[in-house]
Amino acid sequence: MAGTEERSRFLHLRRVSAAMLTAEQLEVRRLALDLARGEVRPHVEEWDRQRQVPQGILDAMAELGFMGMRVPETHGGLGFDLPTYLVALEALAWGDASLGLGLAVHNGPVTRAVHAYGSDEQKEAWLPRLASGDVLGAFAVAEGEAGGDLASLVVRAAPTADGSGWTLSGEKAWVTNGDRAGLLVVLARTGEEGDGLSAFLVARDTPGIQVVERERTMGFSAAEIVTVRFDRVALPSQALLGEVGDGHDVVADASNVGRLGVAAVALGIAQAAYEHALRYAGEREQFGRLLHDFGAIQEKLAGMALRIAQARSLLLHVSAAAEAEAPAEGIHPASLRAQVAMAKVAASEAASWIADEAVQIYGGYGYMRDYPVERLMRDAKGTEIHEGSSELLRMWMALDAVGDAGLS
Repeated sequence: MAGTEERSRFLHLRRVSAAMLTAEQLEVRRLALDLARGEVRPHVEEWDRQRQVPQGILDAMAELGFMGMRVPETHGGLGFDLPTYLVALEALAWGDASLGLGLAVHNGPVTRAVHAYGSDEQKEAWLPRLASGDVLGAFAVAEGEAGGDLASLVVRAAPTADGSGWTLSGEKAWVTNGDRAGLLVVLARTGEEGDGLSAFLVARDTPGIQVVERERTMGFSAAEIVTVRFDRVALPSQALLGEVGDGHDVVADASNVGRLGVAAVALGIAQAAYEHALRYAGEREQFGRLLHDFGAIQEKLAGMALRIAQARSLLLHVSAAAEAEAPAEGIHPASLRAQVAMAKVAASEAASWIADEAVQIYGGYGYMRDYPVERLMRDAKGTEIHEGSSELLRMWMALDAVGDAGLS
């Protein structure tokens, strides 16, 4: 009887969450959840051990349109707005976070950069291929010594002597999808210091590009996170994205979409951890009672549900504002950059806390690789780092808040 009551409470929480979504978003989420439940969930432990998301599941995603969620319909995509895209991405990440992360990079900053800054020729060349899944996208910005400090980047694109193109040299670190990708959006130095940065669209099969290392990460084990070396790679002039010196703006704009995507992945992890913990607490007995009959466990479950609801509401609110490219009303600080940072920090830290609590509810079993919450805890931690650490994003929140208050 107790298990039935807990199931009823869980379904009620899902109905409350669903009330915030449109009919279209509910249908998109249903389709994504069906795919995640049937084609992803049964294989995630194997993918985690083998450190690989099979090409077959990406092909299945492409067939259903999930590789082109943010590509406009005029270029063969689904043309989802940001909130709808994030609802689908959360559901797919609920199936597997590594898959979700790869899709977040492909559909997020890569697609955004091409669509927002690409010429008509660049859009025609790349957007239909990104939408169809013929090409997987990667975003190559960070470097080993510089991290996310754009002013310290050293990868350089030098103009050729005859002005017909560029020569790209250096290494980019932590490039998700980097080995399998067909298109890399690369940020490189074209000026001496500061904002002398430009973005380039680089075909992966261009001579001189080499993957030199596959990272062994704590979580997101099946995600393809690599170091990419550019050894005097010859690029045509048409590879430049936007204008010379636009790199900082391209990355700042694309990263907003990327951070919202990581927030959605974090929510998928959090929802999965919560469901596992809720189910386990309704099955496991200790001292002659089910775990969920203990007040301490009930407090944990309530806290998990509360944090998911808070983070999801913030993400949907901020993503609607980002779709309109204006800060959301009633959420401070006022800049869109800071509000996106808030949504990402809230979701990623909620995921880590919820996964940790799920491990505690499982007890000794939670610490074992044979149980799913151990993997979810490792994956959750990665969302606090990918697309900007929580510390960096908090700094931006504070700086924008101070500036908005007229205190700077």
